[in-house]
Amino acid sequence: MLNFNWQIPTKFIFGRGAESHAGEELKALGGTRALIHYGGGSVIRSGLMEKVTKSLDEAGVSYVLLGGAVPNPRDTKVYEGIDLARREKCDCVLAVGGGSAIDSAKAIAHGTVYDGDFWDFWCGRASVQKTLPLGCVLTLSATGSESSNSSVIMQESTHLKRGLATEFNRPKFALLNPEWTATLPPYQVACGATDIMAHVMERYFTNETHVTITDNLCEAVLKTVVEYAPIAVKNPADYDAQAEIMWAGTLAHNDTCGVGREGDWASHQIEHELSGLYDVAHGAGLAVVFPAWMRYTMRHNVMRFARFAVNVFGCEMDFERPEITALNGIERYESFLRSIGMPITFAELGAKAEDIPFLAKNVRRNPDGTTGHFVKLDTKAIEELLRIAVR
Repeated sequence: MLNFNWQIPTKFIFGRGAESHAGEELKALGGTRALIHYGGGSVIRSGLMEKVTKSLDEAGVSYVLLGGAVPNPRDTKVYEGIDLARREKCDCVLAVGGGSAIDSAKAIAHGTVYDGDFWDFWCGRASVQKTLPLGCVLTLSATGSESSNSSVIMQESTHLKRGLATEFNRPKFALLNPEWTATLPPYQVACGATDIMAHVMERYFTNETHVTITDNLCEAVLKTVVEYAPIAVKNPADYDAQAEIMWAGTLAHNDTCGVGREGDWASHQIEHELSGLYDVAHGAGLAVVFPAWMRYTMRHNVMRFARFAVNVFGCEMDFERPEITALNGIERYESFLRSIGMPITFAELGAKAEDIPFLAKNVRRNPDGTTGHFVKLDTKAIEELLRIAVR
């Protein structure tokens, strides 16, 4: 197990009525005027925004609204938010929505108090030194952005998606009420579940040894999603299923499952190019990339994949031919994805084989020019991996 320093500053309020605490939590952070960032009209039609703004009114926190967060959040909306926050003298930010709204809100919070272009942070030209206090009200279980140290933004002019990892990205509080996921389309629920599993598997497939505690935590979160995602997809109004998935999503990406080990993250970096180019849902892109990555890298550590097969999907261990068990686990993972309506091939996603060289060339790299850590992939390897997904 690797040495680690880990601290989660996020306060969690979970369950029915959690959204009613937004005003008091912002006020406790010293907030007096908030920029509320949200996506489309669903949070207004559902009545959630009314409950949130009522709580701010009762706490004496004024606010301005910024809608328009979209999947694969754009830098253009971030610039708009920064201008609005500065003009209205906002001293805190509240995201109401899913990962896209939260990721945009993180960028707005950083950019508002930065003299340069916020994109400097996302392309590595500068590091975040200060930010506005940020809280969130979650409406979609998926990205884990409600307490993660990451944020992904797309530069609209180039279609490049870039992620930023910094402790300044962690919200000060997260209000989690599974009731607000009841009206989600089943496809969004499925995409969210796929993203949650991918966050865990990026950590699970590691070269570190003696990480039994986090191995077991990873497997528990994965098994929970496998059990409850089909229920939530079939009936998004099932509170208990959505509650299990919502907390799984939080644990999946705030490093509860990742301390003491080095994750891989190649699948996420590769998928960012797919969703950047084709504007597909991140979870759907991961459903295509991750099984292909597993098939490509399996022989690097067959027993790790065999353990995944046995402990997550209940495959029978073939001790004489562990590669058979490993492949069975990948096949069951693919079957699970199909069962909840996810694509697993380029064609099903709407991606094009002729774009593979372009996609591979743009994938974000480690300092040594490769991507990933479990298995380091160069451009040729990324192309070969993506061709597995074409099928």
